[in-house]
Amino acid sequence: MTIDRRTTLGLMAAAAAAPAVGFAQGATANPLTAVWTGPYGGVPAFDKVKVSDFEPAFDDAMNMHRKEIDAITRVKSMPTFENTIVALEKSGQAVERVYTYYGIWSGNLSSPDVQAASKVLSPKLAAFSDEISQNEALFQRVESVYQNQDKMNLTPEQKRLLWVTYIGFVRSGAKLSAASKTRIAAINKELAGLFTQFSDNLLHDEEQVTYLTKAQLNGMPQAYIDSAAATAKKNGKDGQYGIVNTRSAADPFLTFATDRGAREVIWKAFVNRGDNGGAHDNNALISKILKLRFERAQLLGYATHAHWRLENAMAKTPDNATKLMEAVWPAAVARVKEEVADMQKIADSEGAKIKIAPWDYRFYAEKVRKARYDLDENAIKPYMQLDKLVEGMFWASGQIYGFSFEPVTDVPVYHEDVRVWKVNKAGKMIGLFYFDPYARQGKRSGAWMNAYRSQSRMDGKDILTIVSNNSNFIKTADGSPVLISWDDASTLFHEFGHAIHGLLSNVTYPSLAGTSVARDYVEFPSQLNEDWLGTPEVLNKFALHYETGKPIPADLVAKIEKADTFNQGFGTVEYLASALIDMKLHLAGGADIDADAFEREELTKLGMPSEIVMRHRTPQFAHVFSSDGYSAGYYSYLWSDTLTADCAEAFTEAGGFYDKTVANKLVKEVLSRGNTVDPAEAYRNFRGRDAGIAPLMRKRGFPVA
Repeated sequence: MTIDRRTTLGLMAAAAAAPAVGFAQGATANPLTAVWTGPYGGVPAFDKVKVSDFEPAFDDAMNMHRKEIDAITRVKSMPTFENTIVALEKSGQAVERVYTYYGIWSGNLSSPDVQAASKVLSPKLAAFSDEISQNEALFQRVESVYQNQDKMNLTPEQKRLLWVTYIGFVRSGAKLSAASKTRIAAINKELAGLFTQFSDNLLHDEEQVTYLTKAQLNGMPQAYIDSAAATAKKNGKDGQYGIVNTRSAADPFLTFATDRGAREVIWKAFVNRGDNGGAHDNNALISKILKLRFERAQLLGYATHAHWRLENAMAKTPDNATKLMEAVWPAAVARVKEEVADMQKIADSEGAKIKIAPWDYRFYAEKVRKARYDLDENAIKPYMQLDKLVEGMFWASGQIYGFSFEPVTDVPVYHEDVRVWKVNKAGKMIGLFYFDPYARQGKRSGAWMNAYRSQSRMDGKDILTIVSNNSNFIKTADGSPVLISWDDASTLFHEFGHAIHGLLSNVTYPSLAGTSVARDYVEFPSQLNEDWLGTPEVLNKFALHYETGKPIPADLVAKIEKADTFNQGFGTVEYLASALIDMKLHLAGGADIDADAFEREELTKLGMPSEIVMRHRTPQFAHVFSSDGYSAGYYSYLWSDTLTADCAEAFTEAGGFYDKTVANKLVKEVLSRGNTVDPAEAYRNFRGRDAGIAPLMRKRGFPVA
């Protein structure tokens, strides 16, 4: 998952260039607006951040941006690409710098004072975005350049930036009446507040702890038990065991805990986040968000929010996205029925006298995997050391893309857990990589990538990329190696794929750099990077036993490969259920929607297996309701995976995942291009054709029609 500041700031951030030394922004007393200084072309001054500075910093930065916009609109000469589009691209850097800090404190270090600041800032930032996107004088200049571009001898990249800028204004309502603009601004302001409230409610529920006895943790690895004990002790419950209400804590428990009643308790706590009634329930917020999104889409001239969101995506229309999901759904459901039958047989043979329920799925799936493939997650986990896997993903990127990594300690970090590396390619520094691996109170759940600074070279000077990966691994209480599951290792490589996409960027303009691409395209490089985890080269070198240091046995690697498509029914159905509900919610029009009832009714129509729940139930669907980011866009992971599967076959056809010819072409045509080329065209340039669904079905072990 990528967190794009433009998701929150809209056109304002799209117009803002990456923070860079060399563009005068004026003197400022607030450290958050200051131009970044220090090594590597300047770095974020995380050691200078105070939450109390956020509001005045944004006020200062927005005033700077207003002056920059005013200067553009006051130019006497005819609008040109340079005096309008490039000037707009260079504006707003102070806002971008402040937002880098604000985004981290909101997502990684949230606290009551940060949440209080967010309630004030979110609507203010939304209003400022609309102030720029609805600036008539500014849009007139942009439109003039757009209409006269044929006379300007622009490069293909300049034409792309011009189109992106112009369309961004139009899609934000620049051509609407004054009354419609005012209403859209009011909607955006209200939505910003609702997004913040949704996120705060979810964070509240994810910080809740369920306390269990040691007997209820039977079957859990010792490191997990020790961590649970430390959590309880920290919360004044010495002698008990605390399970935090996050995926990184719940999933292992549901996989290994033998106490069925305890599994049910943990499962119910997790799937009911945001859906518990009372002050932190998200259902009413969801109804408001959906109605406001529909009204905004109608004002902008679109049938629904989904039609608006997908217009510039690869899918283009909700119908195209839905057709892909519905093409995969039947095969996935059929596979779930097979998986459940296998699990039920084991439960019956053990005399469990149960019918497989959702809190049993992971537990009995693990038993099936052990029986069918002689593969036990607990046999793999001792070889899955977090630090060694980080080394492995670095090594793989070196083999494929020529990267090398040097740890650096001469830059500020915002938490002691954060580590930083200098990234080189072909002997030249291309960026910095920050890694924040561990769960903590105040950190949002899941895993994501941020771009602190995008690559660019507008004035002939290379501006270095700064990217980060953020995870929620459970830190061991005694400092021993952190052992993670195979799924978590895949997520680690996935997020690093986003980082690679940012680091390989080779464009002129920051708004087109790195991961600034269509939502249903951005997950392609990240999903592709997961494939290197399972290569023998990575496993033999970096999957080392945490006690003996010996590499993972060859027979265990063979079992992992053999079980590659195991449990794909579960994984595909839980994901597709979320993606389909997301799309259906945003195609439903402006009716009052009870999210819980809608979810139940639509899943029944789809024939959702009762043994599975959505990966993200609606009241906790942060992808969709904490911003506009993945709204009507959660299908993107599947759309991107059609490209991923097809691209993987390009490597295997050439002899394997380390083929340099395919890798170099991938970099040239896809990974370095950012949004300078239409994504469908970029993929065709790489593969020589469009991707079809057959590789995707083969990848998941489903029948190919």
